[in-house]
Amino acid sequence: MHPITVNPNILKMEYAVRGPIPQRAAEMKRQGREIIPCNIGNPQALGQSPLTYYRQVLSLVEEPSKIERERKLKEIFEETPGSPLREADFISDYVLEVSEKVLTLSGTGTGAYTESKGFAFVRQAIADFINRRDGFSGKLRANPEHIFLTDGASDAAKRVLNLLIAGPEDGIMVPIPQYPLYSASITMFGGVQVDYHPDEERGWALDRAELERAYSEAARQGVNVKGIVVINPGNPTGAVLGESSIAEVIDFAAQHDLAIIADEVYQDNVYTGKFISFASVLRERPVPLFSLHSISKGFFGECGHRGGYMEVRNPPQIAGSGLNLLDLLLKQASVGLCSNTAGQILTYLMVSPPEEGSAPYTLFQKEKQRILRELYEKAQMIRAAFDQMDGVECFGETGAMYLFPRLNKLPAGTGDFEYCMALLDETGLVTVNGSGFGQKPGTHHLRIAFLPPKDLLAEVLPRWVEFHNRYVNA
Repeated sequence: MHPITVNPNILKMEYAVRGPIPQRAAEMKRQGREIIPCNIGNPQALGQSPLTYYRQVLSLVEEPSKIERERKLKEIFEETPGSPLREADFISDYVLEVSEKVLTLSGTGTGAYTESKGFAFVRQAIADFINRRDGFSGKLRANPEHIFLTDGASDAAKRVLNLLIAGPEDGIMVPIPQYPLYSASITMFGGVQVDYHPDEERGWALDRAELERAYSEAARQGVNVKGIVVINPGNPTGAVLGESSIAEVIDFAAQHDLAIIADEVYQDNVYTGKFISFASVLRERPVPLFSLHSISKGFFGECGHRGGYMEVRNPPQIAGSGLNLLDLLLKQASVGLCSNTAGQILTYLMVSPPEEGSAPYTLFQKEKQRILRELYEKAQMIRAAFDQMDGVECFGETGAMYLFPRLNKLPAGTGDFEYCMALLDETGLVTVNGSGFGQKPGTHHLRIAFLPPKDLLAEVLPRWVEFHNRYVNA
């Protein structure tokens, strides 16, 4: 076949978290080298166990015959004196009942297409979760018809960006550094990326003057800025935004008639402070808001099941038509028929944890607290190692699943890409160079996910410290 012409936007796309460094790591693994993949927030790939409650319900919903089988086995156990089994060896009645409830509410089980927006009962559960989280009542209550179930938050982000970018002059503001999903998607859809820089030395705080600078500079270049992305807690920085910073973004968006894309997938990964949602600060202000959440992060770590949702507030009318943006989002979702049903069920479980006092409640809470506690402890281990590295600084509180240290001292003629590649070759530690996320000119960083087991970190961190001090002083 002769060479073909393809979409040039796809050729221009870059996605550093699966770029040259992880590709080199995969090659090393094939050669038998041990690698430690800290380039991506993929908890179960690094040993985090699935939550028992989630997997019990999902397994029963996927194979409903096991519900009755479990009940019959339990009856036999109860009628058999001296059995070596215990009550705890059986799935609780509560889990069986939740599984039956899910199957009844679904109407069709997990093997059939759902509504394009996703199961109605899941969307209602999400609305209830938002109302509990943000203390909403009355007009502020979340509307299940404004909620779309998606194959992870990435799918939701791409849907919104695809709608907002109508031509090559349309721009989307993104924080620098940013998760490269946004830069790659803006490139893919033919739009303009408009960078704004949170203040690193103030803990990656947002500054209204910087937002205005970025907007005005883009406008002078003929860019029609249509939206602003905010990732809270941050990826790659881990920064957690306070209410005043969120209010600044909302004021800014209102002044310039922008939509807000609030990537809030790490809302459970706030270890020392409190998560504040954009919806809770927005309240009744008529600014379009797209809020994204996912089963991949938090303490769930169900990345491979690709579940998530998008809540839409204040959807605008579409110019030149009688349609509302919700109509186009539904049309867009309809083309893909529906998101996967396993992800939808896990999203339901994410927003509907076991009730206090129920049989699975204690174990669920124990697993949740252990995962979150260990994540924070591992982050603190890595931050302590930074203190032993010549010229390394790490700003801001610990949030999300990442640290984004600044490398103030590197050999002449090298950058953070060369550093991360050398670190990989010597220690097997897979990180992502800061330039893959964007950064202020003249600065160098890397992102590391603090997901490996503590014993593995205890082994590799001294090797990293030794490598770093030798490398930067070479």
